[in-house]
Amino acid sequence: MFPADGYNQAMHRRGTAHMLGGLTPRRFLSRHWQKRPLLVRQALPQFASMLEPAELMRLACREDAQSRVVIRQGRRWDVHHGPFSAGFFKRLKSGTWSLLVQDVNHFLPRAKELLQRFDFVPCARLDDLMISYAPPGGGVGPHFDSYDVFLVQGSGRRRWRIGAQRDLSLVPGAPLKLLARFRPEQEYVLEPGDMLYLPPGYAHDGVAVEACTTYSVGFRAPAWHDLGVQFLAYLQDHIGLDGLYRDPALVPTRRPAQVPRQMVREAAAQLARLRWDQRMVLRFLGCYLTEPKAHVYFTRPQAPLSRAVFLGRARRGGVVLDLKTQMLYAPRAVFVNGEYLDPGGCAPRLRELADGRALRLAADDGPELADMLYGWYRAGHLHLVPAPTSPETR
Repeated sequence: MFPADGYNQAMHRRGTAHMLGGLTPRRFLSRHWQKRPLLVRQALPQFASMLEPAELMRLACREDAQSRVVIRQGRRWDVHHGPFSAGFFKRLKSGTWSLLVQDVNHFLPRAKELLQRFDFVPCARLDDLMISYAPPGGGVGPHFDSYDVFLVQGSGRRRWRIGAQRDLSLVPGAPLKLLARFRPEQEYVLEPGDMLYLPPGYAHDGVAVEACTTYSVGFRAPAWHDLGVQFLAYLQDHIGLDGLYRDPALVPTRRPAQVPRQMVREAAAQLARLRWDQRMVLRFLGCYLTEPKAHVYFTRPQAPLSRAVFLGRARRGGVVLDLKTQMLYAPRAVFVNGEYLDPGGCAPRLRELADGRALRLAADDGPELADMLYGWYRAGHLHLVPAPTSPETR
């Protein structure tokens, strides 16, 4: 949980190389990332499903979980969005349907640990862990994703057909983005522990050979248009133009409904004064990338500890970020759940917290860091780790 020593870091590197089929992260990124697929047999040996189907269904019934069920009947596809009732799954007939639950890393520590296996890719690119379950024959149809994805097989087996087709036209009127003309080039059956990496835009279709679960590690890729829209909204609060429009030399007009040319020229000149630099873009990007999704909320402690008690326990056991907390940093900036802060002298320790998602407060840590951690604890953004007990007290 806390920053690893040299031995554990070396073990982590060897484990990553095994997961990538013997490739170092650098070689994987140069050969495959956003270029071509990679199949690794037993990438995660002895990988066990984190959730049984019944547990995944219970998770799909929660208000704060993003879930959907895809049902196929012949050529007809239907999509139902959660939260679901327990009775919904009882009414489903065994056959061609799939349950998909997003952001499972918000609920399961083991899911967050799985995501950390991919920490050779910046967290700014990481989206979430989705778990899908399907009985034999279940799937979501041939489609493509606009982001990078690692497909890790949990229980059961799933057959994947993939292809690098250029024709990405969709079935008109379908409730899913289904490829109209799917042309697979390769076919693999993934067994527990196998992993398939697919770059963005790579067509694929996964069908359960038997009841199975698949773990999809997805990496976000913001659309430039969406990013531009959000940046312009950000500018509203961070850039201003002083003064009002004036036209002291106004003369009578014969066309009262015509927009005056002088007004257009003046407005264009004033708007051209809007400027931003990389520092402002960085602040926007950090806030944008760590902004919690609309359905995410944090639970504050019902009976928060006093500052003194909290700090004492933070020194003994440490703190750990909430599973839903997103934290990034830059040389002179830290971003937590959509907020920017100047780290000041706390920068090294906050970077340690962001990278490891856990931190033990040291005796020489100053009040500035203590105040930040206590504030985040009160907001539900982090939690105390139980202090280890000695053998004599067990």
